[in-house]
Parts: sequence; C-alpha cells; structure tokens
Amino acid sequence: MQCAIICGSHRKPSQSAKVADFLQQTAREQTTFDRFYRLDMADQPLPLWEEAIWSGDPAWKARLNPIREGLKASDALIVISPEYHGMAPAALKNFFLMLNAQLVGHKPALLVAVSSGPGGAYPIAELRMSSYKNNRLCYIPEQLIIRDVESVLNPEGENDPEADTYFRERSVFALGVLEAYAEALAQVRASGKLFDERFKNGM
Repeated sequence: MQCAIICGSHRKPSQSAKVADFLQQTAREQTTFDRFYRLDMADQPLPLWEEAIWSGDPAWKARLNPIREGLKASDALIVISPEYHGMAPAALKNFFLMLNAQLVGHKPALLVAVSSGPGGAYPIAELRMSSYKNNRLCYIPEQLIIRDVESVLNPEGENDPEADTYFRERSVFALGVLEAYAEALAQVRASGKLFDERFKNGM
C-alpha cells in the first residue's frame, strides 16, 4: 500500500519535516505501507488557488499533475500541520482548496499537529472542521499532537526520555489504526456507491 505524507510547514528545515521523516520510517518498519509519496510545502510551495485550476490551465496542469498522481495512487494520508499563531499554515489550507474527491475521497488520513510548546490542538480542530467537505477525505478518530517537539523524536542529540518514548509508542499505535482504515476503506471505495455527479460537493 502507498501512503502520502503531506508536510505543511513553510520552513526549511523544520520540526514538522523531522516528524514527517520519523513517521515515514516508522510506517515503513511497523506497517504494510511499502510505498510513500511525500509532499513538503517548504520544498514545493503552491501559488494561491485561482479558478484557472478548474479550467485546464496548462501552467496549473504542469504544476499539479505530479501531485495528483501521487495522491491518486495513495491508499492513505498523513497530514502534518505545525501550529502557526494558533492556526494551520496558509500553505496547507491553500493545498486543500486544490483537492477533489477523485484524488482523496474516502481515503483515511491521520492528522498530526506539531507544537514547540504545550499547544497543538487548534490546527487539529481547524483541519477537522474545514478541510474535508468537498474532497471527502476521511480523518480517522486517532490523531497525534507532538508537543514540545524540539525535545522529542530527534534522531541525533538529546530527547526527553519519558516524552520521547510516549510519542514513539503512540505513533506506532496511530499508524496501525491508519493502516486498518486504509484496508477497510479500500473496500468502501470499490463499492461503486460513493460518487454521484449530482452531488459533487458536501453540504
């Protein structure tokens, strides 16, 4: 199975990218995900959404087709959001405007928030509320909030022993939940009952 990892940080390097690296390696070792598509907003920033996206504009096609292919081939997503001023980053929200149900509809997604302090809940709430309606992405009930991120999941250097162990073990559990949903929702998508041209958008 293929898993898409979307890293929403504008920064390079970033703590979110560190978390993305950790989750990708852990998923490779602990789950049946054996292929990965990675999109980092810091490496591949997208211009602001405009209506030309839906009219077949050649520049937008060239820009989005590789992303569309990576998402369409994926069975599940991991969406990583740093907390910027108590919000999900602008690049990540802009990215969701460009998705449709043919790319991510009825595919499970694990939300991961990254905070340099004790926060991180606001991006989770924001994305659960406003990023899935028309593209039909299915956020699973499990989520990760990596708090005090500088002190955990470091491949080199010091980690807070107790917090680091907790986040590593919790990540294995969350990725297992995502894996189970990926297997189950593949059957749901195969049912042929999910797409109707009359009801393209959510209510």
